[in-house]
Amino acid sequence: MTARAKPQPAPESYGPEPTEDAILSALPSPVLALEGDGTVSYGNTAAEQFFNISAKRMIGRPLSEFLPADSAIRALIDRAAVSGRSLAEYDLLVDTPRTGQRLINLHVAPMADRVGGAVISFEPAAGARRLDERLLHRHAARSISGLAAMLAHEVKNPLSGIRGAAQLVERGLNEEDRALTGLIRDEVDRIVALVDRVEAVSGERLPRQDPVNIHAVLEHVRRIAETGFAGHLRFADSYDPSLPPARGDRDLLIQVVLNLVKNAAEAIGDGAGTVRLETAYEHGVRVSGPAGGSVHLPLALRVIDDGPGIPEGLRASLFDPFVTSKADGSGLGLALVAKVIGDHGGAVEVDSRPGETTFTIRLPIHGAGPVQSTGPAHRAEADDREDLGA
Repeated sequence: MTARAKPQPAPESYGPEPTEDAILSALPSPVLALEGDGTVSYGNTAAEQFFNISAKRMIGRPLSEFLPADSAIRALIDRAAVSGRSLAEYDLLVDTPRTGQRLINLHVAPMADRVGGAVISFEPAAGARRLDERLLHRHAARSISGLAAMLAHEVKNPLSGIRGAAQLVERGLNEEDRALTGLIRDEVDRIVALVDRVEAVSGERLPRQDPVNIHAVLEHVRRIAETGFAGHLRFADSYDPSLPPARGDRDLLIQVVLNLVKNAAEAIGDGAGTVRLETAYEHGVRVSGPAGGSVHLPLALRVIDDGPGIPEGLRASLFDPFVTSKADGSGLGLALVAKVIGDHGGAVEVDSRPGETTFTIRLPIHGAGPVQSTGPAHRAEADDREDLGA
């Protein structure tokens, strides 16, 4: 029989274990606990500041005294209680006499030991602004669309005339001078290719809304990368095999993921490195729709690299057109990502620090309604899953 080591007592220098109240009070985000009847049973220090009232005066009073009863927050609490799952909704506007006008992220978790009870936490405006910088990037998408339309009309047409003139002049030139007209044709072709790339993200039509196996998209991109530009890198994956199909255009999604993987490979450089591909089904993730309401985006796919990270000064404008840190880059790859994912009704996030950069794409599931719909989704997440395999 193997003797078990006796647990060692904690060093006296650690002092007594902190209480739950002390831990919650130290959190920077407001946290409230609600009873099943909607009355407040707990509020931490940040909640006191958020609602401009002491916790003692808050406890025992209905949440409707602090937030409108018909608010999106109340609706999310009710959905969490019915589903028994933690839910989140991003980019909500709260405007009450107590709070003023604030942009928040909201997380609701039902309490198992209290029927209808819930713990809700708010991420105040500073965090929500950071999320708004990462999600959707609608302004970047609109600006690249307008720019592309202008370029296609004002630049592309005269380029064909320049190229044709160079070909005509070339007929009467000697071999040395033909090299110069060849240079003109090559540069015209390069500019046309650049305009084509810009024009690719200018279309106003919505993408196809077919069922798309995300894992098939990722594996297709992986094969392209491993046999080409990222052959020197190691690829790893972590897939959720039970993902339902996404709603979208397979070819466009391949282009999006290919852009992200190529960026990851270029960030790592010529040395050794790893690109990781991940998928997950994340319950309760919603973002605000462009016309109000919220959009349910449970499907998450991630491209992660262990490169040096994105320069701090570049992050705020990362998805804007022609923004790049590469000497030979066009700055259109991530603008294309933002445009395509926005057209799919999805969202794109980026989180970067030295040694790890993560791009997360969030997409709706197939069968959850058309892209134009921006109202709240009411389908139960458990009914949306199909075993597609990896």
